[in-house]
Amino acid sequence: MKKFTRTIVAASLLAGLSFSAFADFKAGFVNTDRVFREANAAKAAQTKLEQEFAKREKELISLRDSLKRGSDAFERDAPTMSESQRIAKQRDLVDQDREFQRKSREFQEDLGNRKNEELARVLEQANKVVQQVAEAEQYDVILQEAVYVNPKHDITDKVIKALNAAK
Repeated sequence: MKKFTRTIVAASLLAGLSFSAFADFKAGFVNTDRVFREANAAKAAQTKLEQEFAKREKELISLRDSLKRGSDAFERDAPTMSESQRIAKQRDLVDQDREFQRKSREFQEDLGNRKNEELARVLEQANKVVQQVAEAEQYDVILQEAVYVNPKHDITDKVIKALNAAK
């Protein structure tokens, strides 16, 4: 819905201009997804996140593997276990699984929050660069989302280049 509203606003803006004013109108487009993939600041943020969460991810993998080994051993040994041993082992596996699920959810939430923080920083830097490019090249409007954009209006490469040069 947000994209649709922006498209309507942009179309209304363009339609409201007189033909003579439209001849001088200069529009540009920035693909923020490409900025997040290709800009050095975004790559650095991704590397930072990977390093920050690597230890917790290894712990989760270890916990998952331990749970899998325990489950496999239980399935293999269950027929020879007494009823009380089977119940105790099942409870233990359920507790381990519950702990793994909790830690996994916390990990995903923390990673998502940190990723959003880092991407917000990159977007803030990119928006400053977009504004600088727009002012320097006298653009009337720069769009970040559109249904279709003629490639001649795409200034994403300029923005990425300027963003990379900024640091």
